[in-house]
Amino acid sequence: MQELLLFSRQGCCLCEGLEEKLKALDPPQPLQVIDVDTDPALQGRYGLAVPVLAVAAGADGPLRELPRVSPRLAGAQLQAWLIKQGVR
Repeated sequence: MQELLLFSRQGCCLCEGLEEKLKALDPPQPLQVIDVDTDPALQGRYGLAVPVLAVAAGADGPLRELPRVSPRLAGAQLQAWLIKQGVR
């Protein structure tokens, strides 16, 4: 399975909600949560646009940012959305 990267920040309710929903998937999708406030470059790139979900295009390939996830998606609907985005 591809690892998902969740660009997030502390205290962001949308970020925390998406993280919880992703961790609750069955089977769980590998997930790495990255706090954008720990890196000035990430903070400059994402600003207040978090949460941003991305996958690596290949082993050493660039990141592919996914479209914004609706906060209403959870469970099977979120899994179907990920499949539609090409995340396996």
